[in-house]
Amino acid sequence: MRATAQGTRRRLGLAALVAATALLLSGCVNDPLAEQYREGDSKGFIAGDGSWTEIPLAERGDPIEFDGVDQNGDPVSSDEFLGEVLVVNFWYAACAPCRAEAPDLVDLSAQYDGAGASFLGVNVRDQADTAISFDETFGIEYPSIIDTNDGAVKLAFSGDVPPNAVPTTIVLDTEGRVAARIVGQIRDASILDTLIRDAIAETAE
Repeated sequence: MRATAQGTRRRLGLAALVAATALLLSGCVNDPLAEQYREGDSKGFIAGDGSWTEIPLAERGDPIEFDGVDQNGDPVSSDEFLGEVLVVNFWYAACAPCRAEAPDLVDLSAQYDGAGASFLGVNVRDQADTAISFDETFGIEYPSIIDTNDGAVKLAFSGDVPPNAVPTTIVLDTEGRVAARIVGQIRDASILDTLIRDAIAETAE
């Protein structure tokens, strides 16, 4: 049976407390659009509710295969990430919940740099210059595929990413299969942290 938010609430409790303390100490980018969203003004934005699912090994589908070009014009392929956990975040710059969760993604990507997991963005609406500006604003150092023109990467994930749910964050296991997903804004960094840790731990079992 798949794990859900209620099913592992107790296991995440301590991690949530640690993450909350870290966020209070580190602060975040002062961003008016993100603040509006946090205060309940979504400006008509439609997205997921932040619900998450962890998929057992026996229930995972085929590896996700994709290719694209990032914001710097460099090619990116799913083959590059085989053998490690990959966190894929679907976003665009004017998306308020994307901006609200960006500091958490920055912190977690730094935490797992060289520690078993890589991060990759997939920008579904913007061109490269807008994506680069967003990265500079929030201090994002991992690449983002610019998927605006053909939507090929989103199509590759079509069974796992609802069409209108942006942001969505996918955790791929070391074989490139979907191990977990968060549909909507990452409400608590400790949840994604735990999903990543679980996927990494599988390789040691």
